[in-house]
Amino acid sequence: MKKTIAVAFLAAQMSWGQAAPVRVFSSNGVRTTIAALKTQCERAVGRPLAIEYGSSAALKRKIDAGEAFDIAILTPEVIAVLVKAGKIADGTAVELARVGVGFGIREGAPKPDISTPEAVKQTLLKAKSISIAKEGASRGTIDKMFARLGIAQAVASKTKLEAGTEQAGESVAEGRSELDILPLSEIPLVKGVQVAGPLPGDLQNYLRFDASLGTHAKEPDLAKKAIQFLTSPAAVAAFKAKGMETK
Repeated sequence: MKKTIAVAFLAAQMSWGQAAPVRVFSSNGVRTTIAALKTQCERAVGRPLAIEYGSSAALKRKIDAGEAFDIAILTPEVIAVLVKAGKIADGTAVELARVGVGFGIREGAPKPDISTPEAVKQTLLKAKSISIAKEGASRGTIDKMFARLGIAQAVASKTKLEAGTEQAGESVAEGRSELDILPLSEIPLVKGVQVAGPLPGDLQNYLRFDASLGTHAKEPDLAKKAIQFLTSPAAVAAFKAKGMETK
C-alpha cells in the first residue's frame, strides 16, 4: 500500500514538472511562511508553484511592466492601486496574516531597551547606525515613529536606506549597522540576525498581507485553490508559528 502511494506521488510530481506552474508574486513579509507551505500548497493544487519574492513596491513595478502572474501576495494598499489599474481582479483579495514592526540585532549582541516609546527614542539616539529597507512595507511606520519621537533629523545621517530586507539584515550581520527596523517576520531571513523585539505601545503598526488573483491569470481556477489552501487551518498554524497573526 505504501509503495503504491509513493509511486502515485512520484507520478504526480513528474506530471507537475511537465505542467505550467502557478506563478506567484509574494511580499517578503510572508516569505518564510509561504516557503514553508510551498510543498503542501503544490499538493493541494496539483501543480508546481513558481514563486518570486520581493518588496510589495518592487513586485508592483514588475506587474506594472506587464509580467505575467496568477497570484499576488502584497499589502492591501498596493493591491488597491493594482485593482484600479486593472492588474488585479477586484474583490479577490483575501487577508492571509498581519505582522508588527520591530528591531533586529546581530546574534549575540546585547538587546537594546525598547520597552517604551521613550526607551526606543533613547536607543535610537544612542545607536551608531540604523538600517531600514528603503521601499519596505515598514517604511511608513518607521518614518512616522521618527517624527513622533521628534528625532527624524537627529537620526537621518546615521540611517541607511538599504535596497531591501536582505541588504538591511546583512548590514547588521556584518557589523556595518547596529540594528535594523523591519517587519518582524523579515528579520530572521538573514542568518546572523535575531529579533530584539517589537515596537512598543502605540508606536506599533501592523502590516497586512493579502492574496489576490491576477486579472489575466493563466490558471485562475488553480490560483483560487492555492489561495484557499493559504487560508486553511494548516496554513493558519504555519503563519502563527512564524510569529504572524491571522483572523
